[in-house]
Amino acid sequence: MHGLVNQAIERFACETYDEGFWKDVCRRAGLGSCAFDAMQVYDGAITERVLDALFQTLGKGQDEVLEDIGTFLVSARASTAVRRLLRFSGTDFVDFLYSLDDLPARVRLAVPDLLLPQLELHEHAAHRFSLAVGATDGLRNRYGHVMLGLLRAMADDYGALVVLEHKGAKGNEEIIAITLLETAFAEGRNFELAAGAQ
Repeated sequence: MHGLVNQAIERFACETYDEGFWKDVCRRAGLGSCAFDAMQVYDGAITERVLDALFQTLGKGQDEVLEDIGTFLVSARASTAVRRLLRFSGTDFVDFLYSLDDLPARVRLAVPDLLLPQLELHEHAAHRFSLAVGATDGLRNRYGHVMLGLLRAMADDYGALVVLEHKGAKGNEEIIAITLLETAFAEGRNFELAAGAQ
C-alpha cells in the first residue's frame, strides 16, 4: 500500500480529532510508529489493521468513517492538491463525473506507483449515472464509500445538488448510484487555475 494512502488516514485522524486520538488508534493497531512516510510502500495488511482500529476507536461503522475520509480528502485545508487535481477535471459537476474514468491514470502521471481503483461511469438516463469502483491493493470493498464521500464533497464544491447511494458490491466492484437534481443549486467554492489561488 502506498504511503500516501496511509498518510491520508493519519492526517484524517489527527486533523479531525487530535494526535492523542491517533496514538490510541496506532496502539490498538499494534503499530510501532505512528507516522507514515508518504514515499514508502507498506504491506496492505497494515492499512487494514489501521482502518479496523480507527473504526473501533471511533465506535462508528466502517461505511460512515470511510465516507468521512473521502470528504476530508477534498474539504480539508491541507488537501488543496487533491481538490485542485479534481477541479481540473471540468467546469461543472457533470464534466467532473465524465472525467472520473481517467482519474487513476492522471494520478499515476503525478505519482507513478500510486494505484487507485479503476473507475467506470455509466449514464443510464438524463442526470442518472452509476459509478463502478474497482478493488485494488487488497482493499476489497473499502474504496466505494471513500468515493461516496469524495463525490459528496465535490458536488458541494461545484454547487450541484445530487443524490448519492452506495448500492453495495457486485463482484469486485462497488456501485454508487448518482442522481443529479440541479447543476447550479448553490454557489460553488471559488476555484482559480493559477497555483496558490483558492
